[in-house]
Amino acid sequence: MMSKLRSGLAGLIRHLMCLITGLYLLAVQGYAQEKVNVSGKVLDEKGAAIIGATIIVKGSKGNGASTDESGRFTLPGLVPDAVLVVSYLGYQTREIPLKGRKSLSISLVEDSRLLEDVVIIGYGTQKKGDVTSSVASVRPENFAQGAIKDVGQLIQGKVAGLAVSNPSGDPTSTTQFRLRGTNTIGGANTAPLVLIDGVPGSINTVAPEDVESVDVLKDGSAAAIYGTRGTNGVIFVTTKKSKGGETNQVDYNGYMSTSRILKKPDLLNATEFAALYPNEDHGASTEWLDEIMRTPFTQVHNLSLRGGASSTNYIVNLNSNSSEGIMLKSANETFQGRTEVTHKMFDDKLQVKVGFLGKKNKFESTANSGSFSGYTYRQALLRNPTDPVKNADGSWYENLSKFEYENPVARLEESYGDVKNTEVRFNGGLTFNPVRDLTLSGVMSYVEQKRNHGYSETLNHASARRDGFAGWSSVGASARSESLVELTALYNKQINRHKMSFLGGYSYNGVDFEDMYFSNFGFQDDQFGGWHNIGIGSALKEGKADANSHKWTTNLIGFFGRATYSFDDRYLLMASLRYEGASQLWGTDNEWGAFPAVSLGWRITREPFMKDQNVLDDLKLRIGYGVTGSQPVNGFLGVAMLKYDKFAYVNGKWVQTIVPASNPNPDLKWEEKKETNIGLDFSLLKNRLSGSIDAYNRNVDGLLYEYSVPVPPNLYNKTWANGGTMQNRGIEVLLSGVPVTAKNFDWHTNVTFSTNSNKLKSLDGSVFKTQFDYFNTGWLAEPVKTESHRVQAGERIGNFWGFKVVDIDENGKWIYEGADGTRIAYNDFSRAPEEKQIIGNGLPKWYAGWNNNFRYKNFDLAITMRGAFGFQIINEARMYYENAKNSRMENRLKSVNDPVFGKTTLSKDIDPEFNSYYVEDGDYWKVDNILLGYTFNKLGKHIKSLRLYTSVLNALVITGYKGVDPEVNAEALNPGYDNRDQYPSIRSFTFGAGIKF
Repeated sequence: MMSKLRSGLAGLIRHLMCLITGLYLLAVQGYAQEKVNVSGKVLDEKGAAIIGATIIVKGSKGNGASTDESGRFTLPGLVPDAVLVVSYLGYQTREIPLKGRKSLSISLVEDSRLLEDVVIIGYGTQKKGDVTSSVASVRPENFAQGAIKDVGQLIQGKVAGLAVSNPSGDPTSTTQFRLRGTNTIGGANTAPLVLIDGVPGSINTVAPEDVESVDVLKDGSAAAIYGTRGTNGVIFVTTKKSKGGETNQVDYNGYMSTSRILKKPDLLNATEFAALYPNEDHGASTEWLDEIMRTPFTQVHNLSLRGGASSTNYIVNLNSNSSEGIMLKSANETFQGRTEVTHKMFDDKLQVKVGFLGKKNKFESTANSGSFSGYTYRQALLRNPTDPVKNADGSWYENLSKFEYENPVARLEESYGDVKNTEVRFNGGLTFNPVRDLTLSGVMSYVEQKRNHGYSETLNHASARRDGFAGWSSVGASARSESLVELTALYNKQINRHKMSFLGGYSYNGVDFEDMYFSNFGFQDDQFGGWHNIGIGSALKEGKADANSHKWTTNLIGFFGRATYSFDDRYLLMASLRYEGASQLWGTDNEWGAFPAVSLGWRITREPFMKDQNVLDDLKLRIGYGVTGSQPVNGFLGVAMLKYDKFAYVNGKWVQTIVPASNPNPDLKWEEKKETNIGLDFSLLKNRLSGSIDAYNRNVDGLLYEYSVPVPPNLYNKTWANGGTMQNRGIEVLLSGVPVTAKNFDWHTNVTFSTNSNKLKSLDGSVFKTQFDYFNTGWLAEPVKTESHRVQAGERIGNFWGFKVVDIDENGKWIYEGADGTRIAYNDFSRAPEEKQIIGNGLPKWYAGWNNNFRYKNFDLAITMRGAFGFQIINEARMYYENAKNSRMENRLKSVNDPVFGKTTLSKDIDPEFNSYYVEDGDYWKVDNILLGYTFNKLGKHIKSLRLYTSVLNALVITGYKGVDPEVNAEALNPGYDNRDQYPSIRSFTFGAGIKF
């Protein structure tokens, strides 16, 4: 026992002696490392002082300085072997070991990487400095963050000329796009082509958290390489990649979010309603909108794993999104996984890439094959607030004798259904470099999308109790598959100051779609009927059930080539040609079309006469011209077709007749969009300020339109043909700057501005003529029931067409302005269609955005703002709920009591109608997103960083518009219509975290 004790004491003494010795040596070493004061100067390549350069001691958290007006700095108390990190925007960062020196002269080299950055130009990449077309790029540091529903919101307000809108708060909705105006009235393409890693997809194909960058081809010279698919621009979405040779990395990003309605319609409450309509007081006090709304909860989790070696690397991304809407029974559950493996072999001459994406989406359905029913929202707005939700016995309080008047809570509770979407994407690619400068590539992909939906209404639903559709149910399914094969050969060559490339390729894109739908009613009970057992309904046996199915197939084949040339990085050229055939034009003489493009660039700052100036870092002039096209939406429009029609009694039985469905037109062809773009790219003050300016002119010839024709000689009264012309003109400006950069604080900002002037120049073609130079579109529901827009030659797309009111008389009746400009009293006004006129336009004339990113030490703050100006909105809610006649005794907005034109309230003898009083200016400025974050670096051994953030989306709206949100639907031919059934916009509050392991 004693021996063990002695041994233990001896060991303890030895450890103590070692510790003391170590502490002594550290003290001696620290004493030997005598602290020194270091001063110095930071200069550029020409010997000029750099003001505001940052000097930080490597490995320290706060020891640093900035250069003064003479480029000088001082750092006291440094150890002789310290390493200084010197940085300044626009210059390459340097690490300078002191090696005992007390005085330094540091020279920084200009960083040309901004011009060396690679952007996607279609079937390849190009250095930013060599680009001759209008191309915009958005990188992760500029993405919007928070409760982002899709890729569209990531880049909202960040690309000049690309209008991205979110008119709906429905969690199943997606963003809408409009690039450089409206370019067709009957063609197949109305939105930009979206490519996910080069494969066609949609803006919600991949999770926003899985996106690495977004590039946008805006003008015709850039997009013509994609022919018809690129006629409205191209959006490249590049997903996150694994880089060869990196160690394994795990990233987690997740957030929790809640939201509320952006602006609640100001309706009469029970007391106010009873005071206005005392005979309709039913004794209750119900906030009907509150009854169908909730405080939602959303959670999103994204896990990314990547790693591998230089020869083989991989990435796996998993994303779970559970989003609730502010309306009951509106939610969206999505889970998706993506994996990509890259392998190099044969001394890196051959690269094989294989990718897979699987996606499962499900949401509740309170409407036939859709998500939340807008009709239910309408019922909550118009419902009498003195109606109770339920009777005393617990049954629903209903007044089913009133037409189109239903308890909105009962509509939700007495219906059920869901929609399931699945998507599987396989893609693979080969890249082979058999000899120097030659690259052979092949991309193959297959996408399969399936949708299944079912919906039922119980026997206690209004449709059963009032209309006799007992247990009305529907079920349906659709399947869409798309295959893509693209083969390219690229040859790059540089000879002295001459750089050139030649690209040739082949593309095949095929789409197959089919769907079916079946509805039935007449069920005996809710337990054994419904859409899960839809065949037992009696309507099927009685011949009252509805069933249909469809199938269509399209394919697009293209051959394309492109050449680029650069002399001394000063004079730049790009030319391309695509020759393309579309199945929609089968049977015509114009199945194939050619789409050429050419663009030139001049790097002015590379000229000898610019070498002595110190302001401009880069100045490039661009000019481009390109032709793209658009084919018809449906197939076989150029050939004669037949269809079933009415029944006829033939040989003792009823036979369904077959009649002509279309006339042949062998001259039917593509629409052609011919676009000229002139641009200027610039960078100055050592990249503290950079940007671009573009001006474009688009002319669309041969617009696809369905013309009325005489019968005979034609067999059918309408013919699809090419006719009219349309024009879009505009200016786009992007400015990026760094107003402040210092040791602990910097501020990055960018401004976007764009205009668009649109005109339909003609509807007539060389052969086919229109009886009238206009057609009406859009629709306002009952009880107004009229078209809302007119598309007319010589006018802008988006014009509202209705009666113009200029005043109100002492009796509260409208005073109109006639077609000849005279004032007409209400009782003298004919209300003939000829009295209608243009009373507004729903397309903004210009857009602006202002994005700011601030950093203070480990804090970051992002503020995104954007606006649209010079447009009007049809406020349909006011049109119906401000009308005082109200024979149905439905609820009204409080503004029903406001004096019209500041004089008197509207007469109760006036029927609802569409006139200019309900057209409002829609100009708005939104503080779109405010985000505050903090990053913890190197937390422990395994956590590289932890970032916490909070954000507010749709934080503030500055507008004179009286509706819920001035950011309304942007439909191609009838924009600016604020539908009263629209799911309202929301304001979201988010808390999130990002961890890197």
